[in-house]
Amino acid sequence: MIIAILVLFFTVVLSGFLVKVFPPDNARWLKMALAFSGAYLFTITIIHLLPDVLLQNSDPHMVGYWILAGFFLQLVLEIFSHGVEHGHMHTHHHNNHGRVGSMPFLLLGSLFIHSFLEGSILVEGGNRHAGHSHDSDNFYAVLLGIAIHHVPAAFALMSVLLSRVGNFRKAFLWLLIFAIGAPLGIVVSNVLLAQQVESGMVYTALTGLVAGNFLHISTTILFETSPEHRFNRNKLIATLLGLALALLTDFI
Repeated sequence: MIIAILVLFFTVVLSGFLVKVFPPDNARWLKMALAFSGAYLFTITIIHLLPDVLLQNSDPHMVGYWILAGFFLQLVLEIFSHGVEHGHMHTHHHNNHGRVGSMPFLLLGSLFIHSFLEGSILVEGGNRHAGHSHDSDNFYAVLLGIAIHHVPAAFALMSVLLSRVGNFRKAFLWLLIFAIGAPLGIVVSNVLLAQQVESGMVYTALTGLVAGNFLHISTTILFETSPEHRFNRNKLIATLLGLALALLTDFI
C-alpha cells in the first residue's frame, strides 16, 4: 500500500516538472505517451479488471451496471475537466464557468474524483475469488497502468494551471490536489475494504466504476490518436508497445 501511494503521488509531482523540459505548444511526445497509455489501460481493463470483478461477483449483471455507471460518470467528469485526463490542454481557452479568480476549480475537482476512484481499486488482496492466484500481479499491473496514465494527465493539467496563474510555484501547489487524489483513494479503500471480505460489494462497485472509467478514457485516446483513421507509424508503434507491456504483465 505504501509503495502504491508513493508511486502515484510522485508520478504526478515529477510529471508536473515536465513543463519545464517540454513546452506545452510542442507536445509531440505527449501524443506518443497517450497512445501508449491508452493501449495499456484498455488491455489491463479487458484482461485484468473485468475478469476479476466478474469472477468475484455472484451476479455479473450487477457488475455490468457499475461498468456502465463508470463509463457515463467519466463522460460527466469530462464536461468539467475538458479532457485533461487524456492530454487535452486548453491553455489558451479561458472558460469562466466554475472559476474563482483564475482557478479552474471544477476542473481540479473532477480530476480529483477521477484520481481518487483509480486509487480506490488498489486494494491489497482485493481479488478474493477462489482459484485466482495472480492478486499481487494484478495489483502491480493496475498500479503501473494508473501511473502511466497520470504522466500525460499531470503534464496537461500543469500546462493548464500555468496558463491560468502564470506562476510555476502556485500552479504546482494546485497540482498537489490531483497528486493526493489516488493516494487518498488507496488509504480510504484499504481501510474500508478491509471489512468487506464477506460480501466484497464495495470492491465490486469501485472496480466496476473504474473499469467503465478506463474503457471511456482508453477508447477516447485510441480514437483521437488516429483521427479519420489516418495511418501514423509512430502512434501505431506506441499503441502496440502499450498493448505488449500490458500483455506481458499477464505472463510474468
